[in-house]
Amino acid sequence: MSARFHCPLCGQPVKREAEDFPFCSSRCRLIDLGHWVAGDYVLSEPDAARDRRAQRD
Repeated sequence: MSARFHCPLCGQPVKREAEDFPFCSSRCRLIDLGHWVAGDYVLSEPDAARDRRAQRD
């Protein structure tokens, strides 16, 4: 049984061997990059770092 992957933007099925994996196309890949550049996506701070900072304050 193989795992099924779907494009995180449009939901289309994606083969793991696809050139733009995990995206279905270069279009979806570039749209995702645009979201990062625009600041639409952020990485959250790890809980341990947040806890240490709270203890200092």
